[in-house]
Amino acid sequence: MSAGCVRWVLSHAVRTVCGGSPVYTPPALRFTICSKRCNIIAASWRQSAFSTEVHNTEQTPATPKKKKQDPRANASISSIGRRIPERQIQVISAAGENLGVMHRADVIRMMDEEGLKLVLLSEHKDPPVYQLMSGKQIHEEQLKMREKKKAKAVPVQVKELSFSGGIASHDLTTKLKQVESWLEKKHHVKITLRAVRRESAVNLDATLEQIVEQIEVMVGFVSRPKVIRDGQAAVCILRPPSAKELSQKGKNKAAEAQPANSTSEAAQSETNKTFSQKQVGVCAYCHNLFHQSDFVV
Repeated sequence: MSAGCVRWVLSHAVRTVCGGSPVYTPPALRFTICSKRCNIIAASWRQSAFSTEVHNTEQTPATPKKKKQDPRANASISSIGRRIPERQIQVISAAGENLGVMHRADVIRMMDEEGLKLVLLSEHKDPPVYQLMSGKQIHEEQLKMREKKKAKAVPVQVKELSFSGGIASHDLTTKLKQVESWLEKKHHVKITLRAVRRESAVNLDATLEQIVEQIEVMVGFVSRPKVIRDGQAAVCILRPPSAKELSQKGKNKAAEAQPANSTSEAAQSETNKTFSQKQVGVCAYCHNLFHQSDFVV
């Protein structure tokens, strides 16, 4: 295409865009008007659907704020040293006695005299509660807290044991020993007793309870023996005894032993009384014999 043709096409396009009119316009003003209109058209093209400009419409996700954790949430029990932030605090002795509200200078003097350490128990009370402890007591409390954390972290395992009602006594003793070992490891044990024949499936729950009574260690029940499978089996779930159950058993043993001791003491006192009576009788007999005899001093 020649230069004249190109010039004609461009001039025609400028007239079309600028909306040519029969009124004569100076070249400088015509150029300014066309430039403004071209800028407007170019701006509309950039905003149209045919524009190739990439707009960043994605917004950067806001970073979630971290929750503030309590600094004492995961902290173990420990001594705070001699820097007591409060002037007045409530103090509990190493033996667990409430000493009342004391000034921190008096508490520090008591720590130095008795060789104890101060441990924060509750900072939300007014005044805060502290306890005097020895190093051994702090170590024992830390061990208890670790054991509690382990107990919460480790889920309870359920061991299963199944046998029929016609099991031999030797095999039953072996299985009960296995149950005892599982209970000592703090596991739960599910025991299922199956009936040998349909006609023998009578009172399986009572039979299973008698078998459980043969276990030499103390046990607790998650579920008592009950009949399942249309009376063809009985099942129960055992667990290790709780601290309350163990303490109750100790009290029962002490109560049973006390009457036996009182009975033995009563028998001993009765024996001593009889012996004293016999001794008095012998002495009286000897006294009479002495006066009736012809013995001369």
